Amino acid sequence: MRGLLVVNPRATTTTERVRDVIVAALHTEVDLEVVVTTHAGHAQELGEQARHDGLDVVITLGGDGTINEAVNGMLADGPGPDVPALATVPGGSANVLARAAGLPKDPVEATGVLLGGLHDRRFRTIGLGRANDRWFTMNAGMGLDAEIISAMESQRAAGKKASPTRYLATTLNEYFRRTDRRNPAITLRRPDGSEVDHVFVCIVQNAAPWTFLGDLPVNPNPEATFDDGLAVFAIRDLRVVPSLRVTRSLIWGTPEVERKGLFVARDLASVELTADPAIAVQIDGEGVGPQHTLRLESVPRALRLVV
Repeated sequence: MRGLLVVNPRATTTTERVRDVIVAALHTEVDLEVVVTTHAGHAQELGEQARHDGLDVVITLGGDGTINEAVNGMLADGPGPDVPALATVPGGSANVLARAAGLPKDPVEATGVLLGGLHDRRFRTIGLGRANDRWFTMNAGMGLDAEIISAMESQRAAGKKASPTRYLATTLNEYFRRTDRRNPAITLRRPDGSEVDHVFVCIVQNAAPWTFLGDLPVNPNPEATFDDGLAVFAIRDLRVVPSLRVTRSLIWGTPEVERKGLFVARDLASVELTADPAIAVQIDGEGVGPQHTLRLESVPRALRLVV
């Protein structure tokens, strides 16, 4: 089996020594090339080249952003039988895809599971999402969640470490001091053309959970799976008491139903979000800047995942 290991040198949960152990272990099952990313978009370039070279597997050592880049390269020409399988060793702060796939959060333990999967050729074919022209594995969002991510990225660029405590502090700051909680800017359009207006934040999931707060899964749509269409969770009321009620259900993993101030839908083939003025968007936990329009669609059986 021929493969490529894409290493994000900024991976937050691994050290150089741990990376050396992981690389040595993977070499026992894979004829492996190891490349350390050097710039934004590098993992995407490597994913595209891996498909062009006919490799069997692309392994990422990093977080969900590294996975997203690699997948977008692998699928630059769309799904097909020549697309390498994806394996991921968790090295980021959340590692949503890896944990959703059932891997241990410890990178060395996860490598042990993946070695078994590679040896036994254990693959799971999963559906993915498309957001405008970009693939996503887990989720995309417009509004408050993307604003929080953008603020966190600014802090990380300034040298501050991502942590559950910092995410919580950033969330509170965005909610109380920066987000416009009076003038909802987003309109959601269902596949049948009907609209849901007055939306403050919309989270679209390809699988559950949406993210992790440390070891705690945060789950707007806990029933979302890789085998179904998109799950949508749209908040239309950001007053304090309704927001606390929604936060409780997210943390407890209680499935919500559509009600006043909240729109919930599951297994959708597509959804379109529009905003005026343009509003922040995130894809797989990475900010992509303000957008006026976000068109999302479900693509069944798009990628093989080593499990």
